[in-house]
Amino acid sequence: MPEITYREAIRDAMVIEMRRDNTVFLMGEDIGTYGGAFGVSAGMLDEFGPERILETPISELAIVGAATGAAMVGMKPIAEMMFMDFILLALEPLMNQAAKARYMFGGKATVPMVVRMAGGSGTGAAAQHSQSLENILMTIPGIKVVAPSNPHDAKGLLISAIRDPNPVCFIEHKLLYKVKGEVPEGEYTLPLGVAEVKREGTDLTVVTSGIMVNKTLTVAEKLASEGISVEVIDPRTLRPLDTDTINASVKKTGKLLVVHEATKIGGWAGEVFAAVCESDAFDYLDAPMRRLAGKDCPIPYNRLMEAAAVPQEVDIEAEIRAIVSNAY
Repeated sequence: MPEITYREAIRDAMVIEMRRDNTVFLMGEDIGTYGGAFGVSAGMLDEFGPERILETPISELAIVGAATGAAMVGMKPIAEMMFMDFILLALEPLMNQAAKARYMFGGKATVPMVVRMAGGSGTGAAAQHSQSLENILMTIPGIKVVAPSNPHDAKGLLISAIRDPNPVCFIEHKLLYKVKGEVPEGEYTLPLGVAEVKREGTDLTVVTSGIMVNKTLTVAEKLASEGISVEVIDPRTLRPLDTDTINASVKKTGKLLVVHEATKIGGWAGEVFAAVCESDAFDYLDAPMRRLAGKDCPIPYNRLMEAAAVPQEVDIEAEIRAIVSNAY
């Protein structure tokens, strides 16, 4: 199986779907000749031309609004937000139009659109270009929120997202673009709304997504040499959230830590906690549930301060050690 980058896996998914279905097209800022701010769409203009690799004005409101209209009349747009932060400019068409159209038309209208967005910190892009806003998107009924953590998942989930009849927000952490992994050639899909146990363990369940999956797996591998067995669950889809897989793991380990880069207040860790509390998994807990999240502050430009604002491997390790030793 060939090894390719996360960036290449996303491009492969788009190319496969655009070759298969001529209603699929990509739209966004600088996605053509420039190849996208992160190089994801490099070379696609040469194959598909300017009508399907559609350069847009610098207006996220216009991009998502046009994508919503195109989807409602039979097209399958992939709208690229250069930075996740900019989705705030397009919440009206996303939240009030795309997310509600199928419901308001009694299922007679569908909105098969994907909004791709580069999120997260770690590149020195400062406060307005480094946010993790998935917790905001998760509050919108009618959309799905996907956050793949590796190239294999990115390709399979994006193909599924493009084929889904509902709006999908597809979050790509900027630090993952250069990460390599084994990815099957050709077409394959992964189901939306299904979590994956990335590593099995018996002492503690860690639920995490995006770049934090990679950090947690590194820590889990280190701790395994000391006899600490960590189970790592990647939801892959944050909405709908696969609570069955999470609850089953909590029943096995009796301990739960949720790690995410988004801020703690209002973060999706609270939804995981609620799911456990509302199920019989709560009765299996033998330690308080814990969450490790981004600081409740803007992301700093300074590299050292930026790193301190979000969980790092040393923080994850310390939290796991404290939980398994009942230090809380």
